[in-house]
Amino acid sequence: MNTPTIHTDLCIIGAGPVGLFAVFEAGLLKMRCHLIDALPQIGGQLSEIYPQKPIYDIPGYPEIKAQDLVDNLMEQAKPFNPTFTLGERVDLLDRQEDGSFIVTTSDKTQVHAKVIIIAGGLGCFEPRKPVLNNLEAFEGKGILYMVKNPETFRDKKVVIAGGGDSALDWTIFLANVAERVTLVHRNETFRGAPDSASKVFDLAQEGKIDLILSANLKEASGNDRLEKVILEDKDNQEMILDADYLIPLFGLSPKLGPIADWGLSIDKNAIEVDTRDYSTGVERIYAIGDINTYPGKLKLILCGFHEAAIMMHSAFKFVYPDQKLSFKYTTVNGVNAF
Repeated sequence: MNTPTIHTDLCIIGAGPVGLFAVFEAGLLKMRCHLIDALPQIGGQLSEIYPQKPIYDIPGYPEIKAQDLVDNLMEQAKPFNPTFTLGERVDLLDRQEDGSFIVTTSDKTQVHAKVIIIAGGLGCFEPRKPVLNNLEAFEGKGILYMVKNPETFRDKKVVIAGGGDSALDWTIFLANVAERVTLVHRNETFRGAPDSASKVFDLAQEGKIDLILSANLKEASGNDRLEKVILEDKDNQEMILDADYLIPLFGLSPKLGPIADWGLSIDKNAIEVDTRDYSTGVERIYAIGDINTYPGKLKLILCGFHEAAIMMHSAFKFVYPDQKLSFKYTTVNGVNAF
């Protein structure tokens, strides 16, 4: 059965902080938004990678946790009723005769919009995969690259590989969930937060987790599902671990994905824009936030917020071609919900 096409004024690709603030700026100008994100929840990197990390350079907030900022942005956008397609990647972009676009996702969801705004952060994130024999045979059958639901690992034998914050944080968390957690790291020291590293060493000393340092993943084995993970230490000695799950947490690498084929001007995985309105070289397509580039660009959330405000005033003419835009302050006009 075909899903009906979603009709909106603006289609925002990316539901991170800049995409969410763009909804607010669009709403002030009476423009409706539909957001698409490949991640299963809103918030982009903030929610996916470091929800509990403090951010110190958001105006008016001397310190705010990443997830709290996402929650506040969602609250700010709420009067304008944004709609979302989550857990789907944008695959196709088709220009219509009237200049509008139909966007098609990986799950064949279609969105018809007058304007496209790419706010995809660093693009589509793909996990950095380890060099491991039989890796592909066990992907989704015991090898996972992110923890979506911790309960999946209840009373299971879990091997986590990595030395950053994500590996440390999930080792600490899953120590109370899994039957046994083993953290494997290729070095003697961790690059994650020192207090998290200290907690991991304490858990290992107390016998609550197994910690294996100076070792690399070598091979995954099993019948239909993952059963064993084979490691190799610095002396080329093998270690065999029983495992229901292997979670390699080596970070995410940004890729533009299909957006790279849309005829935009791209420099080093970022989209070049005109700083007068953050438009791309293709009419009705804008790019804001970390995904764009221009001389003097700073990859800061607050810069993305500024870009969102300016580009919305430019996009207005495509949504309301017969209206003249008059600028009004929210202190005068307030926020009028749809």
